[in-house]
Amino acid sequence: MTLSGNQKRKMKSASRLFAVQALYQMEQTGQTVDKVRVEFLDFRFGETFEEYDMLEGDTALFSKTLEDAVNYQAPIDQMTDRALVAKWPLGRIDSTLRGLFRAAGAELLQSGTPAKVVISEYVAVADAFFPGGKERQFVNAVLDHMAREAKPEDF
Repeated sequence: MTLSGNQKRKMKSASRLFAVQALYQMEQTGQTVDKVRVEFLDFRFGETFEEYDMLEGDTALFSKTLEDAVNYQAPIDQMTDRALVAKWPLGRIDSTLRGLFRAAGAELLQSGTPAKVVISEYVAVADAFFPGGKERQFVNAVLDHMAREAKPEDF
């Protein structure tokens, strides 16, 4: 079966959302990246609920984002801290947003995805977790700062 470009984009978007959820779960439970990855790939991708069905994700993007977020956490966190105001260091913000910044930072530092695509995709993830909240603008501002540092050639 050949996937359309739109289906591939939806799968990549779903993978980014799953990566943020997985990083959040790892932080909350102390589970290893391997255990969480297997759980998501085996049970969360394509999961069916009464109200809706989860999309299938792009397994390669999900796995790479998760691995890179863990393997490069220190430089990602340092880059995120530089993008935040001094009164609100990374350790003080919501753990969902920490997972989001780590996943986005992994893509900014370790992938060929254009910075503007990373920003747009993770702002949409923020909207999914905080519908109608101010987090959208906050995430956009922080990711813009991070992207200008990580990929200045994209601007």
